[in-house]
Amino acid sequence: MTTETLRYGLIGGGMMAREHIANLALIPGSAVTAIADPDPVQQALNAQAAPGAALLGDADALVARNDIDAIVVVSPNHTHFDVLQRVFAGRPRPLLVEKPVVIDPAQGRQLAALAATWPAPLWVAMEYRYMPPVAALLEELRGGTAGRLRMLTIREHRYPFLEKVGDWNRFNANTGGTMVEKCCHFFDLMRLVLQDEPVRVFASGGADVNHRDELYNGRRPDILDNAYAVVDFAGGARAMLELCMFAEGAWFQEEITATGEQGRVACSIPGPLRLRGGAEREAMIEISPRDPADPQRKAVPVDPALLRAGDHHGSTYFQHLRFREAALGNGPVEVTLEDGLKAVAMGAAAEQSIAEGRPVTL
Repeated sequence: MTTETLRYGLIGGGMMAREHIANLALIPGSAVTAIADPDPVQQALNAQAAPGAALLGDADALVARNDIDAIVVVSPNHTHFDVLQRVFAGRPRPLLVEKPVVIDPAQGRQLAALAATWPAPLWVAMEYRYMPPVAALLEELRGGTAGRLRMLTIREHRYPFLEKVGDWNRFNANTGGTMVEKCCHFFDLMRLVLQDEPVRVFASGGADVNHRDELYNGRRPDILDNAYAVVDFAGGARAMLELCMFAEGAWFQEEITATGEQGRVACSIPGPLRLRGGAEREAMIEISPRDPADPQRKAVPVDPALLRAGDHHGSTYFQHLRFREAALGNGPVEVTLEDGLKAVAMGAAAEQSIAEGRPVTL
């Protein structure tokens, strides 16, 4: 990796922005030069996280600056479409956009048209791809360990949605719905693992436990806190997502199992240490061939410094390494706008399926 300095501007200055800042601080040749956010409390925290960075009130002020080589959009979900239009109106620079890239497919179609002439790299931040245990699982699958894949199961048992500025993440109108906001990561992994396209989604879910006693201007949160979603793929494989957001006591937060004609490969990932207390738990990968039926498990180590730099098991760091190479012209964009929009479309289909009680064809 070259150590040529890359100067970053962040649009959005909340919790996830500071995870980006902490991880960029671990990458030589990275500097955060400006952060745009209208909230003074968040900007005070950002001043501590990125000393010397210019603190700006809006996206336009950041886009107009000449001391930025790459832009990271990490504002609330419902602002992405507007923010990206402002970025596209400025000088082309490599662009990393947090998930979900938009909150509904209609916005996605408009965004794709706007982005068609954007000449710089545009990367959607699907960082779960870069968790070391997920990367290990993908390596095994690409090597043929499980043979032709027929089934994929993703389970996330985790803590409730965290508190965000203005509690914007309590309402579907701002998030796109839990199946878009939270689960676009997993729908993206389904396409990545199976190397195929979805054709139908059938989901069931509810808002049963979390946020039931909360009121915001007389409105009760409407985001789902648990769901199942089954996705059929064009090539005949199927995938299932199981989400529970009131299960923070689970030993592992994410468990992914890919089963093929010759065996299965699974990985297990612990949740963020800062949110659950206790000793650090190691991620695991399990390789289970059909013949001989002799499963093997091994730990997937992650540098403790990376675990401390965020809540995504080191993936934000590895994502930034790859984005940096794309931004410098030394590598491809690995998570395209099309990838991001397809994940949103799958999540929106799951939300529709839950609301209408029927399968939704993509």
